[in-house]
Amino acid sequence: MMDRDYQPINLKDVLIEMKDISELMVDLAYSAVLFESNAIADEVIELEERMNDLVYQARITSMMSVRRLEDTEPMSGLLQLAEASERISNQAADIAKNIMRHVSFPANLRKALPEAEEATHRTVVSSSSALDGARLGDIKLQSATGIRIIMIRRMRQRIYDPDKHTVLRAGDVLVGRGPEYGFPALCELAGQPVPRDDDGPVTAISDLDRAAALMIEMKNISELSVGLAYTALLHENMDLANEVVALEEELDEMRLRLDLWTLEAAKRTEDVASLRGMLYMSSFAESISDAASSIADVILREIDVPPILKRIVRESDEIISWVTVRPGSPLDKKSLTDSQVGTVTGMVIFAIKHDNRWTYRPARSVVLHAGDLLVARGRRDGEEKLYGLCGADTDEIEDFEDSE
Repeated sequence: MMDRDYQPINLKDVLIEMKDISELMVDLAYSAVLFESNAIADEVIELEERMNDLVYQARITSMMSVRRLEDTEPMSGLLQLAEASERISNQAADIAKNIMRHVSFPANLRKALPEAEEATHRTVVSSSSALDGARLGDIKLQSATGIRIIMIRRMRQRIYDPDKHTVLRAGDVLVGRGPEYGFPALCELAGQPVPRDDDGPVTAISDLDRAAALMIEMKNISELSVGLAYTALLHENMDLANEVVALEEELDEMRLRLDLWTLEAAKRTEDVASLRGMLYMSSFAESISDAASSIADVILREIDVPPILKRIVRESDEIISWVTVRPGSPLDKKSLTDSQVGTVTGMVIFAIKHDNRWTYRPARSVVLHAGDLLVARGRRDGEEKLYGLCGADTDEIEDFEDSE
């Protein structure tokens, strides 16, 4: 049995790092599939090792922290959050290990991945661009484009999850995650033309095309589930927690359809081995949704939510925001497209509450109105911009955090 050294550490810090690493591993796993990259897959596997250490630290620290019977229920909620992060990271590592084993993925899937709501993008920093020599923290790239840089390739070096102090250089290959509409702005900043897809001849939609499109929908829903689960936890909202469970059930049905279409496609393709990758990906998306359901379960079982849980959500790399549109604000009576809220703030609005009705994954044509509640995720500087567009005082952010 391998010995592990236990180092006294704050449980909140451990859980924040677990949440951040699990989300990074998901992004890198999808990137490894899209770019067929063993190097990115290897980084996912290395991150799994770090996650294993954190899981050990979390378990030991939690056991040492409980001294009274009444402390056990809040601690169970913290452990469920740790378990969800671990489950997500394990599935991401499984995808990476399959890539390292040379398991292939259908070209239909790799072609469809950029069409996801938050897709993976790649561009190169030109020597004549504004990014050459700039620090990420100074240019606030995610707020300007809506795209978060998850990896930088510089010669043979790879920088994963770069922070605000990272300086960009000409020739850097940027790999980012975000909405498709932010990609042109990223290319412009990098001094590169926007790649154009050549329209090929229209062909009949195959079972594998349907499966790939459904896989992208599963990816979108699984990521929505995680966002809703953390929001339900942050605001102890039973409606959102129930929605996470409903989405999990929907994903179960979608996976059955995807597996069927994939098996049907096996009758008409010579490269049957590549279809294994599609089945692994459907399991990946379903597992992410299962983990989200585990987070929401803390609310559904009415477990006492300790303040530390809410601070974990608020202090991680990607935060959850909850803000109401004020009358006469820049967003009042504006559609998401017209307001360009995603590009201006870098925040992804994944839920809107209007007249006591929730809309999840709102279309860009949705018009916002005073009183609408927006739920978004992104960086802290983007949150401040979102509050400004909603006509809300940024002091309310501090008030919200102080109340926790």
